[in-house]
Amino acid sequence: MKNNLKSLGLGFLGGLLPVIIFMVVISRNEIQTNKSVSFNSSDNLLTMPVGINPISLPIQSQSFVAASENSLNSVVHVTTQVVTTSFQRDPFYEFFYGPGAGGREFKQYGSGSGSGVIVSDDGFIVTNNHVIENAKEIEVTLNDNRKYKAKIIGTDPSTDLAVLKIEETGLTAIPLGNSDQLQVGEWVLAVGNPFNLTSTVTAGIVSAKARNINLLSERGRNDIVPIESFIQTDAAVNPGNSGGALVNTGGELVGINTAIASQTGSYAGYSFAVPVNLVQKVMSDLMDYGVVQRGYLGVKISDVTQELKEEKELPDTKGVYIAEVISDGSADKAGVKTGNVILKVGSKNVNTVAELQEEIGRRRPGDKVILTLRNNKGEEELKDVVLRNKDGETTLISKEEVRKNSSLGATFENLSSKEKKELNIDYGVKIKSLNAGKLKSLGLKEGMIITKLNNDPINTVEQLTNKLNDESNKGVLLEIMTESGRKDYIGFGL
Repeated sequence: MKNNLKSLGLGFLGGLLPVIIFMVVISRNEIQTNKSVSFNSSDNLLTMPVGINPISLPIQSQSFVAASENSLNSVVHVTTQVVTTSFQRDPFYEFFYGPGAGGREFKQYGSGSGSGVIVSDDGFIVTNNHVIENAKEIEVTLNDNRKYKAKIIGTDPSTDLAVLKIEETGLTAIPLGNSDQLQVGEWVLAVGNPFNLTSTVTAGIVSAKARNINLLSERGRNDIVPIESFIQTDAAVNPGNSGGALVNTGGELVGINTAIASQTGSYAGYSFAVPVNLVQKVMSDLMDYGVVQRGYLGVKISDVTQELKEEKELPDTKGVYIAEVISDGSADKAGVKTGNVILKVGSKNVNTVAELQEEIGRRRPGDKVILTLRNNKGEEELKDVVLRNKDGETTLISKEEVRKNSSLGATFENLSSKEKKELNIDYGVKIKSLNAGKLKSLGLKEGMIITKLNNDPINTVEQLTNKLNDESNKGVLLEIMTESGRKDYIGFGL
């Protein structure tokens, strides 16, 4: 009997032993699984359980929250009213009462919207030129729903930028970052008003820098030299985001959202922004002078492709190839030759046309730049180049001179004796350029000649601009002449 009990006890213990061992192993595994390991982050210390894939964790949103709060009050909603005016003449009335009499004015109305960024606490706002182009009235709505009428301070079709002004102080201006320090793969936020949805924030990364997509050359005029060196991101940008802010995780402005790559007109994966270092130069010029003071190298350039490398027998694909040097331009006067390759501007390497355009676009006439070139012998050399404007001058245009030669978004120039003889007229001034403003919205074109204002002959540019800028003038009738000599009349209110 005792032997039977002993055998039964040993059998029970033998069966229990595997269970005990199994429980101990499971307990150890649970303890091991609950241990944690720390990963350093730029913002804080993340604690993640072992066995969990870090990619599945949520993005650190605290940086985005702070950046969003810092920028939302600096981004505004821009709405525009567009009026296209045409003037139909009445030959019967003109026969009895003179040119322009009895004519009828026809108007077509439209609207548009976009975004803008407050850059000073006294009401200066940066947006895209295409947002306010042809606008008769511009209204700005702040993030707290206050609304203001805005006036155009200046526009720059070459970079698709414009500066507006509202009469208010104590506004929240966005801090400016440094787009040169922006890195591919870095997080950025797009802040704007897509589809009239105010105060919208989207996130993405910097996909590329110094991107040229030939957008401005397609939109622009023949006399405009487009400067495209876009920051490419995958942050969602849609119609209405134009002119809004691209900010880094510190809430600093690093770009102005300008375009999207899309077959449908809506977001399809990539968007493009003008880098803030270029924005800063353009907006400073427009605020200080009313026009952009732009220096030019005076060269025709191209990227160094593999095909060009082989054709020109270049040692590598670095730099930007000079296909032609413009006679009496900045580069020509400095001794730069066709076939040279620009390797650096100052201390910065330039390997694409976009990079070179951005670097030169930040500078004014009279500025000196040091170019590192590879000459036609394959040797590197330095050239000191003094930049000049389109007219070959190194001096800046004064604000007073700008005021004398421009009005209502247009700049004018006096007719030469040859032009007057060809058109068989003794007076008149030519429209030299047209930017966003009243005259462009009326359908006037560059090259048209204004011969009379309210039936008074116009002999000089200053005479015309004084009359157009005269606040006592409530209505204006312009006699205009096309370059072919055909006369027409346009009437409008000021």
